[in-house]
Amino acid sequence: EYSNMIKSEIADIRNMGNKGCSTITAGLFIKEFTEGLPWIHIDIAGTAWVDSPEFEYQSTGATGASVNTIYFMLNNIV
Repeated sequence: EYSNMIKSEIADIRNMGNKGCSTITAGLFIKEFTEGLPWIHIDIAGTAWVDSPEFEYQSTGATGASVNTIYFMLNNIV
């Protein structure tokens, strides 16, 4: 169902889905270029910046969201 959102009448594929499905369709877009190889899509754009802090631990600006997760994943691969 989500794959239909990146079909295009003009191009081979489009890099945008419908509103509210951009993370899923971004992953599906990348999948089209992996040629069957293992891959991962980590979308941190929505959590990467805070305009108005909502929680005590937040400050305005870049959050560094997922940096610890990515570090942990890469550190445990080796």
